[in-house]
Amino acid sequence: MFEQVFKNIDDIIWKDSGCGSELDYIEQISWILFLKYLNDFEKNRKTVAGLEGSIYKPVIDEEFCWDVWAAPRTEGGEIDRNKTLNGDDLREFVNERLFPYLKGFKLKAMASDTIEYKIGEIFSELKNKLQSGYKLREVINEIDALSFRSHREKHKISHLYEAKIKSMGNAGRNGGECYTPRPLIKTIVEVVAPKIGDKIYDGAVGSAGFLCEAFSYLKERGQLSAEGMETLQKRTFFGKEKKILAYMIGMINMILHGVDAPDIVHANTLAENSTDIREEDRYHVILANPPFGGKECGEVQQNFPIQTGETAYLFLQHFINMLRSGGRAGMIIKNTFLSNTDSASVSLRKELLENCNLHTVLDLPRGVFRGTGVRAVVLFFDKGIPTEKIWYYQLDPGRKLGKTNPINEDDLGEFMRLQRNFGESAQSWTVDVSNIDRKNFDLSVRNPHVPEEPPVTHPQEILARIRLLDKETEELLKSMEELI
Repeated sequence: MFEQVFKNIDDIIWKDSGCGSELDYIEQISWILFLKYLNDFEKNRKTVAGLEGSIYKPVIDEEFCWDVWAAPRTEGGEIDRNKTLNGDDLREFVNERLFPYLKGFKLKAMASDTIEYKIGEIFSELKNKLQSGYKLREVINEIDALSFRSHREKHKISHLYEAKIKSMGNAGRNGGECYTPRPLIKTIVEVVAPKIGDKIYDGAVGSAGFLCEAFSYLKERGQLSAEGMETLQKRTFFGKEKKILAYMIGMINMILHGVDAPDIVHANTLAENSTDIREEDRYHVILANPPFGGKECGEVQQNFPIQTGETAYLFLQHFINMLRSGGRAGMIIKNTFLSNTDSASVSLRKELLENCNLHTVLDLPRGVFRGTGVRAVVLFFDKGIPTEKIWYYQLDPGRKLGKTNPINEDDLGEFMRLQRNFGESAQSWTVDVSNIDRKNFDLSVRNPHVPEEPPVTHPQEILARIRLLDKETEELLKSMEELI
């Protein structure tokens, strides 16, 4: 049923002139899904309050409740066609009344970790892009058929929503910034192994895939007490996201996974000077995939001791600083970080090795991040003690990865088995840091079990050799003519 609803929504939105891309699609379905979720969330809270003998005060005023403007019903439970807004009336209500009302929650909220603040934050920069009020009505009717009242229903819808995030990631660069393959995220979370009570942080949260997977990982570790679940809900997951669309997607993704009021902040992580942060404000676990290839201005670079325009390098400094002593991290970064010879890269590798235990480097093949062609590695490190040995694993799934042939959990199975004890294989090896050149701290992936390929000859050398062979051939032909 749920799959058919999402398919129907696909067909409707693509026919509207206001939505021309996957990014538009996910933005529009997100805000409508969120309001339907919020309606069911309020109903659940009201039911619980009634069972406890207390009175629940709704977050949303009655006239802006889903059951009033989106899906009013008769006493028999059917949609009341006489009260249902449609066409221009619906579009005007959404654009001129509903959105301004919801945007105002940000100013009224008592704190940033409340559902009221999240509502205001989500709608502060959004707009309804569906040009046809009739198409909007069709989408609302489809989403009204979804229910968020049970865990099973939310679990199913969250998987379908993630499928949409995945398709957005496949659509191009902007979407790709929000999506990291779930099998890779799951592997990183399992290696870092968060525990109940850990504060878990992603400063480039995107679609919140890392935080969602960490939440699932912790829930599946055993029976949670009421106190344990409250800890997961309120004191475990933290994130920051610069782009409003990614922020909204991340928020909704976490909510659908079961975290009612995620502590995700809409902010530029790198614009904050974190050098004066207190130890108690740091995190036990960091999981992240910061943007590839981004560039930051000089003003932002001033916030970091190692100044560079490369966004990922600034994030790595931020994450090292934000980790508690003994904290663990799993971070994706371009593989060129391991070998670049510029001063910032060398200084940052030195900082990482001297202040953290970089115990594992997972080398990923091309094609893991569809649409980018980027080669990346995953750095696993613990803060507080210097690195003595680094265990490398060079992932080779034995096939070309891409959009129709993505990475899967089986591809990462051997890595997971060997990483527990840093085992050696044809794809893995250990490097002693004492053998690393202290001038450049080169950490390049060099598999000692694979013969080095001969160096690629420079094009000018190849042309010179061709000219030499042509000359020798010409002389040979002349000699033969003289003999004849």
